[in-house]
Amino acid sequence: MKIIIAALVFILSINLAVAQTDTAIAKTGDPIEMLFPQGKTKALILSYDDGRTEDRQLVKLMNKYGLIGTFHLNSNKLGTSGYVNKAEIKQLYTGHEVSVHSANHPNLTTLSKIDIVYEVVEDRKELERLIGYPVRGMAYPFGNNNAFVIDAIKGLGIEYARTVDDSYGFKIPENFLQWHPTVHQFAKAYWKPNDPENDKKELDRYYQLINDFINTKDLVLLDIWGHSWEMGNNQNHWDETEKFFKLLANNSAIHYTTQIDLVDYINAFRNLKFSVEKNMVNNPSALTVFFKKGGKTYSVLPGKTIFLSN
Repeated sequence: MKIIIAALVFILSINLAVAQTDTAIAKTGDPIEMLFPQGKTKALILSYDDGRTEDRQLVKLMNKYGLIGTFHLNSNKLGTSGYVNKAEIKQLYTGHEVSVHSANHPNLTTLSKIDIVYEVVEDRKELERLIGYPVRGMAYPFGNNNAFVIDAIKGLGIEYARTVDDSYGFKIPENFLQWHPTVHQFAKAYWKPNDPENDKKELDRYYQLINDFINTKDLVLLDIWGHSWEMGNNQNHWDETEKFFKLLANNSAIHYTTQIDLVDYINAFRNLKFSVEKNMVNNPSALTVFFKKGGKTYSVLPGKTIFLSN
């Protein structure tokens, strides 16, 4: 009996080994890897909060280098001292994204649910009136959020919400309502007054991160956030901003995008409909989607089905 059992185990192990190397199974095991539009492997988001008057200079600088920004605004502060005016919003942010930052910039984690809803919905409603399109994203005031806040904003038309918790990495966030950016502009340089040693260390760290982003061959997202008022009247800070804008601009390998446009694209990729053998794919979205399978790049047009090679 022991001999028979041993023989059966031996035969089973051979069959398993054959199954593991079955070419048909191996082919369908090729992973589908998302690519950014035009088949690019890098994407850049520049995200700025509050809507202060320094946004005028920042937007002008972005436009000079063909960069795209996402601007999170507090609608109830617009037109007050230090903030841009409501009448200029539509023209100022043309080509960029306008997004929620709450109406009054409170710490949302200290509010009741109805007050959280008010802050988000009222801000969204007023920004939509000013900008003329649906506003679907936000940045948490002070970056503060918790499970209660996240639950409260669900169902309010908000499809992503950015924190200020720097990841120092390039991964696409798994939870769009807790979107951790890569890094604050200049990392933590200039946070300590009159500390040139710390400024140099943090700037070195910041530019190393940008260099890693530019040179990696992996699929990467660089998400830089900050405030235009941090530059203020300090010409050195504006020069530093222009310096890193130059480093990132005009790179054919980078997909320049707003945050909501990237969310839409990622969702379109995730909603692709593949056949069991992954030799066919349908794209039900309104966007052309790019991906890679078996080392080959594919694009599938909106509403179309294509065949994939084995």
